[in-house]
Amino acid sequence: MQGLILQLTRAGFLLLLWLFVWAVLRTLRSDIYAASGIRLAPRSSRSAAMLPSFNKVKGARYLVVTQGSLAGTRISLGTQPVLIGRADDSTLVLTDDYASTRHARISPRGSDWYVEDLGSTNGTYLDRSKVTTAVRVPLGTPVRVGKTVIELRS
Repeated sequence: MQGLILQLTRAGFLLLLWLFVWAVLRTLRSDIYAASGIRLAPRSSRSAAMLPSFNKVKGARYLVVTQGSLAGTRISLGTQPVLIGRADDSTLVLTDDYASTRHARISPRGSDWYVEDLGSTNGTYLDRSKVTTAVRVPLGTPVRVGKTVIELRS
């Protein structure tokens, strides 16, 4: 009887291991295709859907400062994150006493952009909500860093 229980336990652990490997591979596959902009369709029409779409440019293309000392500044967005703060090596260098040296980062994930606070003293706000984790930034939604307000635009 103990031998049967031992064999069933081994088979159960082996099944769990394969389910875990399958879940990891599925997650990696979805992350790779999401980052490259390739959409996956159902298996019946997959060959046509595996090509990236070049018809329309979707998502944010610019970061625009709408309020603060740098109002009117426009930064073109690419694939690199945008570092915001008072540090000289920041992408958007602020001369704001309420901004930290490395205040916030706006980074791409697939076709969306996310803002995250980098441990600033006064916090980063998306619209009126304080940012505590990485949060998706919709187009035209104000992001406040100190006295500076920025928006993503297409």
